[in-house]
Amino acid sequence: MAGRVTDGVMDGPLYTVGLMAEVVGVSRSAVRHWIRHGLLSATRRAGSIEWFDFEQLVVARRLAGLLSSGLSLRQLDQQLAALGQGDAAAAARADGRIVLEGGRLLLYSQGRRVGGEGQLQLGFLADAVGREAPRHPELDAHTVPLPSAVKADRAAADTSAADPAAADLLDTNSLLDLAAELAADGHLEDACEALRAILQAQPPTAEVVFTLAELLYRSGDLTAARERFYMAIELDPDHLAARASLGCLLWEMGEHELAIAALDGVVRQQPDFADAHWQLAGILEETGRLDEARQHLREFLSLAPESPWTEAARDRLDGLS
Repeated sequence: MAGRVTDGVMDGPLYTVGLMAEVVGVSRSAVRHWIRHGLLSATRRAGSIEWFDFEQLVVARRLAGLLSSGLSLRQLDQQLAALGQGDAAAAARADGRIVLEGGRLLLYSQGRRVGGEGQLQLGFLADAVGREAPRHPELDAHTVPLPSAVKADRAAADTSAADPAAADLLDTNSLLDLAAELAADGHLEDACEALRAILQAQPPTAEVVFTLAELLYRSGDLTAARERFYMAIELDPDHLAARASLGCLLWEMGEHELAIAALDGVVRQQPDFADAHWQLAGILEETGRLDEARQHLREFLSLAPESPWTEAARDRLDGLS
């Protein structure tokens, strides 16, 4: 998360993919899936790092709540598309409450209950509230405007029959969706295989390799993850998310100085990347470089005053002081 002065105006809190995943309680794979499908839109980008504002956090919280109600990522995509009359992003951002009833999503808004394809549903079920996704009053009260953009993958689907390159893109997106769904369900090895299938079928991209590295890291295969992070950086030297993750992995593997160098390079290139300050502070503290650790903890608290790690950062800073 970050809050900086831009053109003389103070930005509100911004959340990275990692922080948003922590806040709403889902995997980073799920967040990236929603980004890829246009359900979440970055407020700001700097290379491989994306930041999202509070309105996007509202949408992510709604999506996470629906995911926790028992829908898979793919089912959620399909249900939202039906509810939004083909535009899942519009449904995800719609005013009102979305609940799961009888295996399908319904939108409660302005005293009406709307189902798939915009059909008005008659009669409110008495037990609907008991089966709705978890409520977060501070977020429900926030209004998110409807988007005007149409999802890019829908346009690709319309032209795939005439354009082999578009068909390849759809195949890649399908495998990325499959990998995200498998990862969200905890099937990390199968998710890795889906990503390897992409890499076998087409030239590697930094984003696919980075996603595979993250899943290998989560599954505990540190050596394979390290090689994939290095490969992602070779493909895109400015992939700071890969550099930050590599720094954490190198620390776990006992390569302390390399880990510090990797993360220090990240914060020098992108000073408002709060996640990297947090990670670097922990490594510096454990290696006895306490003054530097305090500096990065203060910077983290300045950038991310409302993150899931804020209380722990304040406690650590108090202890170091």
